[in-house]
Amino acid sequence: MEAEIILRDVKQDDLPLTFKFENEPEGYRMAAFPPRTREGFMAHWEKIMKDPRNILKTVLVDGEVAGGVVSWEQEGERLVGYWLGKEYWGRGIATRALSIFLDQVKMRPLYARVAKHNGASIRVLEKCGFKIIGHDKGFPFEGQEIEEVIMELGTIGGYVQ
Repeated sequence: MEAEIILRDVKQDDLPLTFKFENEPEGYRMAAFPPRTREGFMAHWEKIMKDPRNILKTVLVDGEVAGGVVSWEQEGERLVGYWLGKEYWGRGIATRALSIFLDQVKMRPLYARVAKHNGASIRVLEKCGFKIIGHDKGFPFEGQEIEEVIMELGTIGGYVQ
C-alpha cells in the first residue's frame, strides 16, 4: 500500500523534527548544506515564518512529519527546496511531495539549486519537470568548493504569477 502524503502549513511543533532531519550527516552532506545550531535554526525559522512571501509546507507521511517543501524569493527569482528525514528516502516520497507542492503553487518559473553530487535530488526535480539550465559555484562546504546545478521549471500553459 502506498503511503499517504499530505502537505500542510508549517507549525511551530514541526520544527524540532525538522531540526533533527537537517542535522542528519548523510542529509547535510548530500545537500552540501552545513547544519545549524539549534538556536540558529530556530532563529532562521522564526524569521522565515513571518515573511508572507515564503511558502512553507510540512510533509506528512501517514500522519507523521517527514520533512518539508519550501519556496522563497532570492535575487528576483522564486526558488524551491525540500528536505526529508533519512528514513523517508528512496520511497518516492520526495517526488510525490514536490509534485503536490507544484500543483498547489502555480508560480512559474521556479528554480532549484542542487549540489552536483546530489543525483537523487536532481532526479526528483527532473521527474517533476525541472530542466538543468546551468551550473554555478555553490557555497564552500567542508573545505571543498561545491558545484551547483541550476534547474528551472518554466511557464506551464502560459500561466505566470
